[in-house]
Amino acid sequence: MSSKDEANILDHVTVLLKRKGFIAGITVACVVIAAIAGFVLPPTYRAETRILPPQQNSSALSAYLLSQLNSPVLASGALGMKSSPVGLYTGMLRSRVVLDRIIDRFSLVSVYKKKYREDARKCLSSALKVQDDRKSGIIAVRVEDRDAKRSADMANAFVEELKVLAQSLAVSEASQRRLFLEGQIKSTQENLKRSEEAMKGFLERTGTVRIEEQAKVLIEAVARLRAEISAKEVQLRVLKSYSTSRNPDVQKIEEEVKGMREQLARLDTKSSGAADNSLSMGKLAGAGVEYAGKLRELKFNEALYEQLVKHFEAARLDEARDGALIQVIDNAVTPEKRIRPKRLLLIAIAAVAGFFFAIIAAFFLEYRDSLSADAGNSERIAKLKQYAAILPGQ
Repeated sequence: MSSKDEANILDHVTVLLKRKGFIAGITVACVVIAAIAGFVLPPTYRAETRILPPQQNSSALSAYLLSQLNSPVLASGALGMKSSPVGLYTGMLRSRVVLDRIIDRFSLVSVYKKKYREDARKCLSSALKVQDDRKSGIIAVRVEDRDAKRSADMANAFVEELKVLAQSLAVSEASQRRLFLEGQIKSTQENLKRSEEAMKGFLERTGTVRIEEQAKVLIEAVARLRAEISAKEVQLRVLKSYSTSRNPDVQKIEEEVKGMREQLARLDTKSSGAADNSLSMGKLAGAGVEYAGKLRELKFNEALYEQLVKHFEAARLDEARDGALIQVIDNAVTPEKRIRPKRLLLIAIAAVAGFFFAIIAAFFLEYRDSLSADAGNSERIAKLKQYAAILPGQ
């Protein structure tokens, strides 16, 4: 180290020692102000509740019902569905619907002293902290408020409103299936009612028509097969609503539908001399043909309605299970300690900041004094003061 550097360091140390009273005074003043602020600022508390959202979308009972429909694809999927995305429930917690319900329950517009609901919503959104653990799937819902008890009540209320919203929306695959099948059932009910009325009107007009037992078996077999094809097509549309055409399950059902259509075509075209001794639909004549057609339509709608109802019940059970499985691991309790202001940390930061500010101010004062001590600079400063004192226009 050169002698010039040593001289500079000594000059700096000299300035610090010369201004030590000033530096200490500024530092102490900052500490006192921070301490007063720490006691004057209102405390903020944080309450936390932890929940576990649904981990799968289907139950063993629904898998059993689906297996009764000879649907191994859906039955296996019922037991192996992936967990619901945690981000979905996190977004629902921050939705305007949930925030507004919390605002109304706790009168937060007046609590936050806001004129508009939108401003209260922003305050509540900033007070809500949602954190998810991607490994465990647990969601921590934290609410900060100046009232300790209210923070706990609000955290628990957020979970309650999340359950209500989840049950009212089709947020799961089961909910989407249930809504879709509900529409299909209504349409099938109308078709079934029309088929029954058509059959009733036909019998009243023509009387009972007797057909051979073999033809009756054929009619019922064709109707049952048509119903199975329609049920498979409904199942395929449900899968395509959340899967692509490359999905193995979709491709498998498409192959099944293709095979069943070929089987239906064979049943419709076989004659009485075929190997299976089935009676061709084309061999029936007159009123028997009309009766057979109406009977086939009636049996088809009955079989389709039965299968759709089973699918609907399975989806409804899954949906109810999903809504119930937003489980609360830890309810929020009234916090005992505040999270803000942290008085010791505030005082420490104020002390460090005040100390460095005082050092900078000390060197500035020293520089100002050195300028004043120089004779040439003194004359220049005096002239500047003289010019500054003269008012414009004088």
